[in-house]
Amino acid sequence: MLINDTEKLYPSAKILVRDKVASRLHAKDESLYDFDEAAAECAKNYTGWATLASQPPYPYKKIQAFAEGIIAEGFKTVLLIGQGGSTQAPMTITKYNKVDRNALDFKVLDSVSPVRVRSILAGLDLERTLVLVSSKSGGTIEMRSVLDAVLDHFEMYLKTEKIPSHLVAITDPGSDLEKRAHDEGWRACFLGEPTVGGRFSALSVFGLVPAALVGIDLGGFLGHAKDAERVCSENSIDNPAITLASFLYDNYLNGRDKFSFLTPKRGRVLGLWIEQLVAESLGKQGVGILPNIELDTLLLVEDPKDRSVITYQTKTDLWDERKNFDMSLAYLDSAIPRLSFRIDSVLDLAEHFVMWEYATAMCGYLMKRCPFDQPDVASTKAAALKFLAEGCPKPDFTENFIGNVNMGEAEVTIAPCIKSDTLMGALRNLFASIKPGDYFALNAFLPFDGEGRREALEVIRHGVADKLGVVSCLEIGPRYLHSTGQLQKGGTNNGVFLMVSADELKDIPLRHVEPESLGMLARTQAAADLSILIERGRRCMHLHLPDNSGVTIRALGDAVMKVLDEIERERAAE
Repeated sequence: MLINDTEKLYPSAKILVRDKVASRLHAKDESLYDFDEAAAECAKNYTGWATLASQPPYPYKKIQAFAEGIIAEGFKTVLLIGQGGSTQAPMTITKYNKVDRNALDFKVLDSVSPVRVRSILAGLDLERTLVLVSSKSGGTIEMRSVLDAVLDHFEMYLKTEKIPSHLVAITDPGSDLEKRAHDEGWRACFLGEPTVGGRFSALSVFGLVPAALVGIDLGGFLGHAKDAERVCSENSIDNPAITLASFLYDNYLNGRDKFSFLTPKRGRVLGLWIEQLVAESLGKQGVGILPNIELDTLLLVEDPKDRSVITYQTKTDLWDERKNFDMSLAYLDSAIPRLSFRIDSVLDLAEHFVMWEYATAMCGYLMKRCPFDQPDVASTKAAALKFLAEGCPKPDFTENFIGNVNMGEAEVTIAPCIKSDTLMGALRNLFASIKPGDYFALNAFLPFDGEGRREALEVIRHGVADKLGVVSCLEIGPRYLHSTGQLQKGGTNNGVFLMVSADELKDIPLRHVEPESLGMLARTQAAADLSILIERGRRCMHLHLPDNSGVTIRALGDAVMKVLDEIERERAAE
């Protein structure tokens, strides 16, 4: 059930009811967005998501039968290769359901890190692994590059003629991926609905095929979604999507342009889906709302006045975990606006997909921004392809030291607004530029697997939040390029960005795509994104490390903490 615990009526709710926004969304009325001719045209082409539950374009029983056949045949693992909207909802559904026992082990490979790719492939029984290749356009460079590496691995252990029976495509009609699947005789090809954008595709074949493969009853799943669709399309103050949209928008008008998403561990994967949906849909043309995932509630003991809070209770059988979460919420300043929801089963997820999609589209209406395009995502894609063809620009300078640690040659490229000729000077200028109301993002094109790597990155993220009192995000590259990357480049200019990439100790070469290796792709994407951030006047720098070992990343963390401590002392003395 879509129930929240707020009794407050936010003013914009009356606007949404008055203008019949909910029912017009359900009717796919593009005139909702006629404040801009391009926005109305985009809405005309991309509102198919509004009726996916009540008018499913693909027979869900066929998907269910396919999944049951795969399970009966003895497959044990599904590996999903994709990026952005093609992977985020499946990751949410399958990870949330894992606690209740998935029928098949489900793994998602949306990283181009050679460390991550090797880690995933090393644990697979290839004879009993099904590979889903998911891309609406069929041409996403991350998907094509990772698939190239995965197929090379398969060819080492399976007969060539057997490999197509392990491959399934999920794509839109007419894509190169559909053609390849048919030409090579892949096991199946599921075609999506072209009027549904990637981040709105949770209830399309992109989300339903993975859901069925882990044993979820699609009839029940879509039944919950259909009920939510009916409620969320009503022009009523009681509509939960209207409640959510007005909460987000009215707090945004009051300077709270960020919200912290708080949930027990099981629900955090829903936060990542929400992060992509909201940031990419609303972060454009100089405005935006930033979701902040995985927050320490002690950072909100005092109201920072630039954010609200959304909490999710999730079902867990562990008393200690429930109590731990409840105690964490007790530390929140009561002055911070809060909205709370609950999910009791994986079927409830379908309802919340619908509610958030409707609410996000409503926010776009209120903010006078088209929620269905992503113009600044395309700019980084174009820059990356150019750099792959012509080579990356030279760094501003190289340096062997992070603080007192000689780590080998690192490359540093810096936005003009924070110029320095030393690494420590650049870090200091970058972090000293952060002021109240800003946010920081550590955009890491690094492996999160392995001892000490993620922990060192978390030191930086938490250190910035603690010492400087601002929202601090740890973003995984290249995933964030299809998510918060849109807001970072197209939203309000209140973000500060540190991009980190590294040479690979053991790279994975590629044969049939533009990059020579996965490591080269990651480095190029980091450089390309920095170039667009600089072009947009953002405060940013790119640090390319000589390796991605835990000890090197930890040295970076120590150096950042030294800089933060200095800035904190200076500000306290003012």
